[in-house]
Parts: sequence; C-alpha cells; structure tokens
Amino acid sequence: MAFTSKNIFINLPVVDLGKSTNFFKELGFEINPQFSDETTSCMIISDYIYVMIMIEESFKGFSKKEIVNTTTSAEAIFCLSVESREQVDKLVKKALTNGGKPYNDPLDHGFMYIWGFQDVDGHLWEVVYMYEDDEMNQQ
Repeated sequence: MAFTSKNIFINLPVVDLGKSTNFFKELGFEINPQFSDETTSCMIISDYIYVMIMIEESFKGFSKKEIVNTTTSAEAIFCLSVESREQVDKLVKKALTNGGKPYNDPLDHGFMYIWGFQDVDGHLWEVVYMYEDDEMNQQ
C-alpha cells in the first residue's frame, strides 16, 4: 500500500505570535483553537493543511537544530495553489499590504502563473495558479 497522509501541519517559528497570527488572519486564514494556546496559533489554510506558528522557544522543543535566520537564509518555500491568476494577485497583495515583503516578481511560465512574498517572520510563500488546457490554448 502506498503512503498517504490525512493532513499536513507546517511548523514555523515566529518572533511575535500576535503579529504573525494577525498577519495570517488578514490573509483570510482562521485559527483552530483546539491546537492553539499562548505559545502557538494553528492557522487553517484548507481542510487538510494547517500552519502551526509558534514562538521560537516552543519551536526549539521540537528540533535540536538551530532556527534559520530568515533574513539571510531560506529553509523552504511554501507554495499554495489557487483557482485563478486574480486570486494569486489578491493574496500576494494582501500579504504585502499587511506587513509581508516581496521576494520575487510575478512569473508566467506559460502553464502556470506564480508570485510570492515573505511573511512577517521572513518565511517564503508562493501562490500559484496552474492553467487549464483550454486557457493555455487561448494565450
């Protein structure tokens, strides 16, 4: 039997839990109070994807490795797919308006449109729209 996973939980260290929680709320994500407390906010991205943002001290309890300095290094790029180019632009613009920073320009690769931002803690996020076959033929 192939491996399958029911949910994905992305765990990220943050400096200011309140500021980071508000940032993700402004993007339209909700908090799951069942997995949230004074050190962690569980942000719901979709029915199966959650971002666990936690203060650095709590995060250190899960890993013996050093926390990445996001001003000089990238630990990963988290990519979210959406249903249109307009949704890509809307989410990235919301992020930039609410304290996020740009990290790349919008790119149209012919089969997908992608744009990204850094959240308030410097973690990299991309938003992508994959063109449907009939849309690609219209271009």
